[in-house]
Parts: sequence; structure tokens; C-alpha cells
Amino acid sequence: QVQLVESGGGLVQPGGSLRLSCVASGNIYRINAMGWHRQAPGKQRELVATITSGGTSHFVDSVKGRFTISRDNAKKTVYLQMNSLKAEDTAVYYCNAELQEWGGGWLSYWGQGTQVAVSS
Repeated sequence: QVQLVESGGGLVQPGGSLRLSCVASGNIYRINAMGWHRQAPGKQRELVATITSGGTSHFVDSVKGRFTISRDNAKKTVYLQMNSLKAEDTAVYYCNAELQEWGGGWLSYWGQGTQVAVSS
């Protein structure tokens, strides 16, 4: 069974930084894109950043220049470095991965989410 487990969320002051991590485990043959989405209270879930297995990344406009995404393919881990955090970055952050299990097809998996709160 495949699992994505996030860590690194918490409470930070405006202008501060946090680093989120997400580890994929289980019956994994290969992983394509990995990424982060977020959902603020009363809002729809939105894409924050994605990265392909080759390292090509994409960011939503609101985080460009402040967030970076990286991955360690050997560790099946994706990271989100968040700098210059703003109150509007407050949300539950979800990890997502497109992956193929041994003997299976490509599916999209989600983590359970980690809370990020930006407040003074």
C-alpha cells in the first residue's frame, strides 16, 4: 500500500520560513511528478508547486520567488522550502504524487496534509 507522509508544518511569523517534506513509501515502481497543493479555510484546494522526475518545476504566481521545490528521487521525497511567508500562505498543505505501483497503472496519491499558519 502506498503512503505519502508530510512533515514540517507549524506556526511561523510573517517573513519567516518553513520547510515541508513528503516521503512516499510502499509498493512503488516509479514516480513521475510530485507536488504540493494547499487549501485555506473556505477556499478551494489550489496547486502550489510541482516538480517532474527530471527536475522541471512549476509554481503558482503567488509564491514565485518565495518558494522552491526540490526532490530526492532515491529517497522518494519532495521538499517545499517556503521563505518570506505571508498570512495568506496559511493553509493545510497536501503532498501529491503521480506514481506507478509494481504491476499496476499510474495513479495519483495524496498525503494527509500538514498545517501551516503564518501569524504574528
